[in-house]
Amino acid sequence: MKICKLLFLIVCITSCKDQKKTEILGESKSNTTKINKSEFQTIIDSNNVKGSILIYDLNNNTYYSNNFKWATHGNLPASTFKITNSIIGLETGVIESDSTIFKWDGEEKWSNFWEQDLVLRDAFQFSCVPCYQEVAAKIGAQRMNEYVENLQYGNLKINADNITDFWLEGDSRISQMQQIDFLKRYFNDQLPISKRTKHIMQDVMLIEKTTDYKLSGKTGLSNSNNQYNGWFVGFIEVKNHVYFFATNLEPIDNNIDLNDFIKTRKEVTLAALKELQVIK
Repeated sequence: MKICKLLFLIVCITSCKDQKKTEILGESKSNTTKINKSEFQTIIDSNNVKGSILIYDLNNNTYYSNNFKWATHGNLPASTFKITNSIIGLETGVIESDSTIFKWDGEEKWSNFWEQDLVLRDAFQFSCVPCYQEVAAKIGAQRMNEYVENLQYGNLKINADNITDFWLEGDSRISQMQQIDFLKRYFNDQLPISKRTKHIMQDVMLIEKTTDYKLSGKTGLSNSNNQYNGWFVGFIEVKNHVYFFATNLEPIDNNIDLNDFIKTRKEVTLAALKELQVIK
């Protein structure tokens, strides 16, 4: 009898944990509305790319997308992980503050912007891969795994051998739906992080501020098996309204100009926001 009660208790605890994780991943929102937008597909087609634009209206608990199937498929997080990497770096003290300086080692880099000393905001905005590889290495695989698990960020495969590139190559994955779920919890103060970290990240993630809106987010780009995959994730605040977005694109063929593809990630997202009349 005692064994039966013990087994019953274990099953109940496991079930509760699984249910909590499902809710965190945004898979059990019974009142959530999903609306297919063919206009988003038109925007994508006109840019010679394929993929999905996903926008979530927080106030009305409504998702808009041209391809919800694509939006649930996992991809490498690429540099969108710099959001999480920054948070973990600040929480562990590896990144001391927003004035922390990443020293250039004097060697030639992929981008000219990386060939200088950078403070945190610039390292984030210029998407400095070497800077964040340094952060990840100092955090270490064990702590990184613990924080990623606590933050419920995607499905990442992290070990000592890939600690400096697990978000750029390999088997780590996150979907558009999971990206928005993470950003929503960040915005709503539902992540287990300090107010100080949240305050610093608000400035680090800010892309543009006008009289009409405030745009925050991060792009990402990976190249796996000669297939480029591009991200633009974030949120836009318009008066008292908040919209989250996660755009994931791939070139129809790899003959596309890489610079054009890099610009397309943000351009199609803004076009979709205009289609929804979020911005003019």
